[in-house]
Amino acid sequence: METKQWSVDIYINEHGDDTGVRAVLTSATATKVEGVGHARRHPRDRNVPEIGDELAVGRALIDLGARLVRMADVDMEAVARQR
Repeated sequence: METKQWSVDIYINEHGDDTGVRAVLTSATATKVEGVGHARRHPRDRNVPEIGDELAVGRALIDLGARLVRMADVDMEAVARQR
């Protein structure tokens, strides 16, 4: 059985109450796919700053996953056309 490793780097940028995230996946073949996420801190969340990070990272990973599924759809359609 072959084991492959893909890496995801998470970049979190905070500007005031806004948190922006880039999740960058690098595949074993060096293909890069990027997902993005955003969160805005609610005034009641001042004591728990991780909430914005968690939301923005989660949204970036959801976006990344959706992009990967779309890429797979395109690849499957290309294979089907070749048959």
